[in-house]
Amino acid sequence: MTLPRARVLVIDFGAQYAQLIARRVRENRVYSEIIPYTTDVEAIRDLQPAAIILTGGPATVFDPGAPQVPPALFELGVPILGICYGFQAMAQALGGQVEPCEPSEFGRTTARVLDQGALLVGLPAEFQVWMSHGVSVAAPPPGFRALATTDGSPVAAMESPARGLYGVQWHPEVLHSQYGRELIAQFLHTIAGLGADWTPAVFIDEAVEAIRAQVGHAQVLCGLSGGVDSAVAAALVQRAVGDQLTCVFVDTGLMRKGEPESVEQDFVEATGARLVVADAVDDFLTKLDGVTEPETKRKIIGAQFIRTFETEARRLAGERGIGFLVQGTVYPDIVESGTGTSATIKSHHNVGGLPDDLSFDLVEPLRTLFKDEVRQVGEALGLPESIVWRHPFPGPGLGIRVVGAITRERLDILREADAIAREELTAAGYDRTIWQFPVVLLADVRSVGVQGDQRTYGYPIVLRPVTSEDAMTADWGRLPYDLLEKISTRITNEVREINRVVLDITSKPPATIEWE
Repeated sequence: MTLPRARVLVIDFGAQYAQLIARRVRENRVYSEIIPYTTDVEAIRDLQPAAIILTGGPATVFDPGAPQVPPALFELGVPILGICYGFQAMAQALGGQVEPCEPSEFGRTTARVLDQGALLVGLPAEFQVWMSHGVSVAAPPPGFRALATTDGSPVAAMESPARGLYGVQWHPEVLHSQYGRELIAQFLHTIAGLGADWTPAVFIDEAVEAIRAQVGHAQVLCGLSGGVDSAVAAALVQRAVGDQLTCVFVDTGLMRKGEPESVEQDFVEATGARLVVADAVDDFLTKLDGVTEPETKRKIIGAQFIRTFETEARRLAGERGIGFLVQGTVYPDIVESGTGTSATIKSHHNVGGLPDDLSFDLVEPLRTLFKDEVRQVGEALGLPESIVWRHPFPGPGLGIRVVGAITRERLDILREADAIAREELTAAGYDRTIWQFPVVLLADVRSVGVQGDQRTYGYPIVLRPVTSEDAMTADWGRLPYDLLEKISTRITNEVREINRVVLDITSKPPATIEWE
């Protein structure tokens, strides 16, 4: 793949916000990559970064075995911005004074500007920032000047323009920090001198080039789920290799009402790609019979997807064979499944759920993109709005929205309730406001109700409307009470097995978007 015009490396020290930092860089139309702090300095040099950002992390610089920043990193001659732990590690590595801070700072804090310097130019004398630390920089390294202070951080920002080194104790990447995006833009465009030239069109050109280099003249199979990720991935691969691609939609029995028919019609009309539908409902439901543990469900579904693809590949290709499998893996899938410096939240069927004896080489052109970036690429590829703006749907489908054992009856109940919720959301004009709308069946819970003057003992359904930018964080969607009442009334009237509808108002974190 041709190197982008400018590349910012985000060196991850285990930060929960590393992905958000990379996202903020890309919002400035600058390409970014996340690499672990264990990456050798020479390897970093080979990547030819135009700038570097050091992330926060869970450790303190005093912890035994805490990640350290090698001094050689600061001699690469590129601008470097340290954030939180990265700021402290920079100060310590270059001879500054780092100490436990009193008081510790967690949450909103007032930053007071001492000197705007180059990093804080144009910012007011005081503003609110988001802190999360118990260690602070008491004195900057030689050659640095302090730019800001807080009650717990004598040096909350510093810089050495002569060396191209900058840092802040707070988290400018989170929305809670005022002027955070302005600070990052100042670092990228004014200090590092980077242009705004990484666009969806540039990504498409690079992805097409990389796909052709990887695949050559081989036949390619794409697992089309019906969601935006797999659709955009398929469209990218088709642009790269044309009729070498065959798309396979696996009917797992875990899809939403009307989804198999919609996939066949919408995607084929939009792309003209060859689409094969594999009926694997019995296979999936047999494998999932009696399984209740969420991680086990995900792994079973992931493995059965691959086995189905292998069967279809043998049938479609005969003796030629198909060596490549396209997946719509996106960056949040990678992060939540656990990588390098990040913890496993839950295995995604296309990451942690893949079998060890996988017989395909994977083609994953979207694995570095966030969901909003995938949509931008989809629009640039000319995909219709009905595909690009379809609500995200998890690869394991309704298999992880039935909390408990999966049966055909429970899936049918959930499908009907889900269809009502989506229909009313669309009719009320909230499709774009609500980023995702999981409807969850609590299959192992029953509640007493009364319908038609008779006692009922039915299932509860959970409505989970959420708002988000990239699936890494989310908030519950504030739908009007009248709309919620209409959804509840229709579900309990039209789906006789359900007698209670509840609303999930938990953010992510601490919850995830899906219940399993």
